[in-house]
Amino acid sequence: MPTAVAAHLFLALAVILGACRLVGLVSQRLGQPQVVGEMVAGVLLGPSLLGRIAPALQHHVFPTGPTTIVLYTTAQIGLVLYMFLIGLNFDAGLLKHRVGTAAAVSAAGILVPLALGALVAVPLLTTGRYFDKSVTLVMAMMFLGASIATTAFPMLARIIYERGLSGTPLGTLALACGATDDAFSWCILATVLAIHRGSAAVAATAILGGIAYALLVLTVGRKALRVLGTVSERRKTVTPAVLSAVLILLMACAWLTDSIGIYAIFGAFVLGVAMPSGFFAQRLTASLEPIVTTFLLPLFFVYSGLNTRIGLVNSPALWAATLGLLAVSIAGKGIACTLAARLRRVPLRESMALGSLMNARGLIELILLNIGLEAGIITPTLFSILVIVAVVTTLMATPVFELVYGRHLKVPQSDRAQASPPDPRARSTRAAPDVATQPG
Repeated sequence: MPTAVAAHLFLALAVILGACRLVGLVSQRLGQPQVVGEMVAGVLLGPSLLGRIAPALQHHVFPTGPTTIVLYTTAQIGLVLYMFLIGLNFDAGLLKHRVGTAAAVSAAGILVPLALGALVAVPLLTTGRYFDKSVTLVMAMMFLGASIATTAFPMLARIIYERGLSGTPLGTLALACGATDDAFSWCILATVLAIHRGSAAVAATAILGGIAYALLVLTVGRKALRVLGTVSERRKTVTPAVLSAVLILLMACAWLTDSIGIYAIFGAFVLGVAMPSGFFAQRLTASLEPIVTTFLLPLFFVYSGLNTRIGLVNSPALWAATLGLLAVSIAGKGIACTLAARLRRVPLRESMALGSLMNARGLIELILLNIGLEAGIITPTLFSILVIVAVVTTLMATPVFELVYGRHLKVPQSDRAQASPPDPRARSTRAAPDVATQPG
């Protein structure tokens, strides 16, 4: 039995990686990032397309049972490693620049989605089609608000790098706002999960435990971890022993935060932030990033696609709900952040560019939606609708950015190269691992 499952998994992996690469190349020819193609490939391999035109083939490649369980588990390992890399290359110093404007835009990107999510949640909850029966109105409001408030932070960072905006006022502002909004979104989600698990004690354990974990790791832990950076710099490499120690800590932290009721990726991200910067962060990223982004992360896109059934959106009312949520998402994030930036006297083109970047949701929202589906908060119908919203807003990001800002840039390519950091993985100027190739 284990041998048969392994053999079947190899077939599924070959199909997943081939499809993601092929559709990713097509998306690049159309001016979209590789990650957009991988998101679309995940939906195409699921019941939304392959399951409709060749259901027997789709079931053969992705059968329910042990193979799906192994695929899910492997995808979770990829997510933990990925969020660790995001934390490893996160520059907290970005939040110190243009503090007032960053605070205003970040607040708009959180408070407006929460308000709109609260309004939309009322009619959606009463229908009984979108949320589990155990979900209260407050939980529905918070979950929708968090899903609308997310930003595809790594993709945002990649666009900034590719356009030569690293270290510029717009690039710094966008990174600071994206990081802040995503942090608040995860806090909101953690609260919803804690409440959903049934008691005040469970909620308190999750919230207070998460705060205690973050404070401990970012203070005492950060100091203790400096020895890893010192050893690596002295030996001019990240040794296998150091790499093993990091991976052991990472898996332990993922287990701990999952056990207290938050989520494994929270522990991974915080540990990454606490790790030494500079040489150590660059070398560790170089060691882990290729296998994570080219092999493990596409598995998550496909697993999300296997849970996405666009066929469930099969009536005018459901399509109206989809378009309504799409409009609310754009208004709550893209337009709200644009207006907040303008109120802070950011030039119009920069304000619109900032809004277009903040409106993309990408992988970050897919992670949030999968958590909600696995926890039994949302139904497959709402999951599919919100996946459509995530894909559409991500597809919009690059074209809208180019229309309102990118095509007006007069900086020659050589100057852009000089404006970009000499090492694209350096934490001092980057907030995501290798944004030139990083999914978002």
